Amino acid sequence: MKRADYVNLPSTLLNHLFDQEVLIKQNVEETFGLTIWELVKLRSSQLNQCAYCIAMHTKQARQYGENNNRIIGLSAWRDMPFYTAKECLALELCEKLTQSEAIDDMFYAKLTQEFDDEALLTLTIAINAINSWNRVVKMFKPNVDFND
Repeated sequence: MKRADYVNLPSTLLNHLFDQEVLIKQNVEETFGLTIWELVKLRSSQLNQCAYCIAMHTKQARQYGENNNRIIGLSAWRDMPFYTAKECLALELCEKLTQSEAIDDMFYAKLTQEFDDEALLTLTIAINAINSWNRVVKMFKPNVDFND
């Protein structure tokens, strides 16, 4: 079934999502970096089973210098030796927020050892944003392009 071409609809709401991405990217570059951002976007997309976003964020991660082993290993990141302590915390937060799990004080304290308050806010909003995009894309199902 053909679904709406949501990207080309004259939607103020969709424009706000695009504008938010620009603002998030600026904050990410100033706080914890594009690599963690792409890992979080890719992991959230895996958890949400969003094929389009998995393809998109795999390509973007490669453009930002991410290597294939880290991309392939992301679905089992806890058992892979490829990720820093900071990246592991970001991925754990991503999983908890994506799956609507509680953030207890002990985990929050761990996060504050690697991320300052501004970075935590940016990371939280970035995770929220990719989850929002995953849901929009799953609704409208654009064509998935895995070509490199």
